[in-house]
Amino acid sequence: MAVTLSEKAASEVKRIIEEQKLDDGTVLRVGVAGGGCSGFQYSLGFDKEYDEKTDAKYDWHGVTMVVDKKSALYLDGTVVDFYDGLEK
Repeated sequence: MAVTLSEKAASEVKRIIEEQKLDDGTVLRVGVAGGGCSGFQYSLGFDKEYDEKTDAKYDWHGVTMVVDKKSALYLDGTVVDFYDGLEK
């Protein structure tokens, strides 16, 4: 299994990339870092770098997502979605 990106989230990512005029080749990077006594810290952002030796690469609905291979172990089965509302 892998980290997946929902179609709605992919649409939102594409909109942000276009709105912010980010370079072609910009990828969505998802990661996990140790957070001490608070547990893990999750990261989600845009990146221009991709290293096939250390990153796993996925293409979902026209969006390229990269996850470093260590984080991929913890994020396996995760679905990144987008919800536009007040209660979530």
